[in-house]
Amino acid sequence: MKRYVGDRTIDGVKVTVDGAPLDPCTSVVEYTRNGFEWSYEGPEPRQLALALLVDHLGDAEAAKRAVEPFMRTVVANFGNEWEMTSADIEAALPAAGAR
Repeated sequence: MKRYVGDRTIDGVKVTVDGAPLDPCTSVVEYTRNGFEWSYEGPEPRQLALALLVDHLGDAEAAKRAVEPFMRTVVANFGNEWEMTSADIEAALPAAGAR
């Protein structure tokens, strides 16, 4: 099971998957060049939602279809520090209307 962690540090925003930096997946869709963010709706949280979904689903097209509801119901509601497992993402998809 994968573990996703986001933190705001003195050096900026850091998002990892199993301890390694999460790929922003800008080759799939580039919503922003400003990196990841969360706790609101916008291009940076949308990029994070896409990256989480692409990594979890392994399917860029499915991730693109799910990005808006997942961003609104999950990523926009993260606190300063957050952690999710792949099971948490899977459970959030139907609640977000993304499955």
